[in-house]
Amino acid sequence: MPRALSSVDTVEDVFNLLETEITLLGEHLDPSFLEQFEVFAPELRGRTPDFDAYGLFLAHLYCFHNDIYGQRAVYRALQDETVWRQCGFPRAPSRDPIKRFRSDFSTAAESIFNYLADQAARRGLLSPTYRIDSTDVRATLRDDSDGSWNYDPTADKNYFGYGCTLVTTANNVPVAAAFTDGKQVDEETAMRVTRDALAVETPLWMIGDSAFDILNWHDLLLEEQVVPVAPYNHRNTDDPLDIEYRVEDRVTDHFDDIGVSQTQLDETYADRSQVENTTNVCKEGGPERARARDRAMAKHTCSYRCVFGLS
Repeated sequence: MPRALSSVDTVEDVFNLLETEITLLGEHLDPSFLEQFEVFAPELRGRTPDFDAYGLFLAHLYCFHNDIYGQRAVYRALQDETVWRQCGFPRAPSRDPIKRFRSDFSTAAESIFNYLADQAARRGLLSPTYRIDSTDVRATLRDDSDGSWNYDPTADKNYFGYGCTLVTTANNVPVAAAFTDGKQVDEETAMRVTRDALAVETPLWMIGDSAFDILNWHDLLLEEQVVPVAPYNHRNTDDPLDIEYRVEDRVTDHFDDIGVSQTQLDETYADRSQVENTTNVCKEGGPERARARDRAMAKHTCSYRCVFGLS
């Protein structure tokens, strides 16, 4: 402790130093919430570990908040005495408990994500606008038998790996996610992840790009009294309609006396790019560094990042 506080002159400075991000990041979390998941359930016998799961969760939350992602980088960050003391540790952790936590966490990450999304809804932290988009999860090994080559139209290039479809809301909060074989979203995935999002909370709006110009997707949302905002894809038909958004046509099949304003649809769709910010928050320092070695690790990686993005 003296080494960490060597440059501190007053008692007030001590408290200012100790009031770091970790305290603020964990302020609204129940320290026992991880214990409901089997992999982190307390053992009936044996001593209390020096590096408990909640402390390691806070440590990783702190690291992700500061753009520190890799296992080695997390280990180096936790050598700072002001950091490991805030996590409730008696000393700086070695590499083993960090590695063990990350392995255990990956097996429960999807369930933990669902729990935290539900808690966010219960506390009124979700906005009335959802956004849905797909992103790539790139594989490190080209001989991964589960991965495949996919085309990324945004970057105009091919990549090898998988995909993830993500539903987000304001403040970079992910609400639902689905791991996929490729970035291009299909109808089954769009419907499944949308139903998962609606199960958390029903928004007023749901925004997607032209990949979500899917009739059943629009009908599902309209039946739930949610306005879907996705551009009409004129290339889907030889006889295109004179509309900009698919909902302009579909809304008349669901409501007799309700229309939509194209101006409001334009203004709403202009906020779609916020989903890309959330995607980057949920990936290791941006799209080019979000890599995995095989399908199982890729799926765990998606869930892992979504949890810390949500937290």
